[in-house]
Amino acid sequence: MSDYPSPPPGDEKPWQPLLPSALETSLGQAANRAAARHRFADYQSRRAAETLRRQQADLDLFAQFLNALGQTAGDLFNQPGAWQGITWGLVEGFLKWQAAQGYALPSINVRLSTLKTYARLAMQSGVLSAQEYALIRSVGGYSQREQPRVNARRAVTRIGLKKASPVRLTDEQAARLKQQPPDPQGRRDALLICLLLDHGLRAGELARLTTADLDLEAGMLRFFRPKVNKVQTHRLSADALRAARAYANFGDLPAPTPGQSAPPPLLRQSLKNGHLSAAGMTTRAISLRVNLLGKQIGISGLSAHDCRHYWATSAARHGTDPFRLQQAGGWASLAMPRRYVEDNEIANDGVTLE
Repeated sequence: MSDYPSPPPGDEKPWQPLLPSALETSLGQAANRAAARHRFADYQSRRAAETLRRQQADLDLFAQFLNALGQTAGDLFNQPGAWQGITWGLVEGFLKWQAAQGYALPSINVRLSTLKTYARLAMQSGVLSAQEYALIRSVGGYSQREQPRVNARRAVTRIGLKKASPVRLTDEQAARLKQQPPDPQGRRDALLICLLLDHGLRAGELARLTTADLDLEAGMLRFFRPKVNKVQTHRLSADALRAARAYANFGDLPAPTPGQSAPPPLLRQSLKNGHLSAAGMTTRAISLRVNLLGKQIGISGLSAHDCRHYWATSAARHGTDPFRLQQAGGWASLAMPRRYVEDNEIANDGVTLE
């Protein structure tokens, strides 16, 4: 005779044995404990390396704030237990401390988002109570409308490497940046600038490029965008293709060496004698080079991201659909391309007074 009750008369669902409630509860609790132990690692395994680096920096700054208060902070990035004792008041105080220090308000908002994310993970790990997590979630950042008023009341409104606004390039300046000397470094710089201005690549994406990514015959560039974990193919612009062919035709494009496991880097480092080394350019080297090229034509503070801003602004100004701009620019959402499109719209287009 079965230990399980018979199904109710007329029940059309397939019969499945019912677990005793005690065993069901025991299994559920064991599953919760297992999930809690790996909650941080599971979350981080799904995020891009750039995202994790930024979150680590955000939590390091929060730890610095806690240490300044006399509270020893543990490893908030890796250890759920380090969140023991974190309250909404500390999170709120962290926002005000950053504002007083002069951190950019958009950056403060990003760090708040990081804290809320890891507070949720800590709650799911059983370290924070659901009530404390709800209070942390209720902490609000600085809205677009509030930011000008807050900035007007503080002496220092921005510290760090990020600029308050991008350097806005004119078409004439962009054309001058593409005109580089006919030597190895100049031909490399011309290709580098064209890929930034005409294709909107990020500096980190440029640093990853290898000779295998460039197809001169087809006029195509294939590259990886870590932020969205996606490989894209761009048809090279006329200027970019011309620069790439010059780079290759003069022997600046490195050839694979016998036994080499991976193709050589596309953009190579500079040597003091004006030639190029076998090593590839790092993200930092690319940023410094763009800054120097800008100074050479009278532009102060130019960055690789400014060139990407020029690309997106130019595309939006010429009527590029936001969805196409999102795809080409490697954005995860429409928020950023929509902003470029809206910034280039004429507010009173379509308004008639007669």
